[in-house]
Amino acid sequence: MDTGRIIACGIALALSPLATGCQKPPRVVIQDLPVDSILEERPSPAPAVRRPAPVARAKALPAEWTPSAYARPWRWIVIHHSASETGSAEVFDRWHRARGWDELGYHFVITNGRGGPDGKVQVGARWTKQKWGAHCGGTPNNDYNNYGIGICLVGTYSDQLPSRAQRDSLRRLVLALADQYRIAPSDVIGHRDAPNAATKCPGDALHRWVRGALRTELARRQASGSRR
Repeated sequence: MDTGRIIACGIALALSPLATGCQKPPRVVIQDLPVDSILEERPSPAPAVRRPAPVARAKALPAEWTPSAYARPWRWIVIHHSASETGSAEVFDRWHRARGWDELGYHFVITNGRGGPDGKVQVGARWTKQKWGAHCGGTPNNDYNNYGIGICLVGTYSDQLPSRAQRDSLRRLVLALADQYRIAPSDVIGHRDAPNAATKCPGDALHRWVRGALRTELARRQASGSRR
């Protein structure tokens, strides 16, 4: 073998690991996942070019719910159910990423004892960073993602209410957020109430409770000027 062929063969052998290393990883196929709330939407686009001016860092929130960044000018609180019997912020984050999303779409998750302690409020990375949501796509100008705080309760609540611990945690969280960001009772909504939403989320039973007991208590507290 002449010198030119030896050199050529050496170059080919040296480059062969690089060629195999550039292969795309196989696609991950996720089957039998809930489809009502967590997985029914396509990845939400980034917020519109008009970016909200930051407002003062939260002062009224408990320490565990206080974000590390300046707050967005939130306008709505949007309640979801997971339509799964088990789950947590960590689990939903994996599911959302498997669908091509950037991370967990909700700002908060309230667990039901199967995947996390009953009534535990888990704070998502989006809330810590004060990042737009990815839980309520398809609304005009994507506003309910850009300015809507997404809270997901683990479970299916079409025919039954969440546990007492979950309801107590949701009540405490919503009252605190509404106080901090001056959100009116009428702007505490179920996912189905958002414009253009085609979903039964957060389930009939939870939806009635949000629009009834939760809004009523929030309205009474705001009218009296009381806080949590």
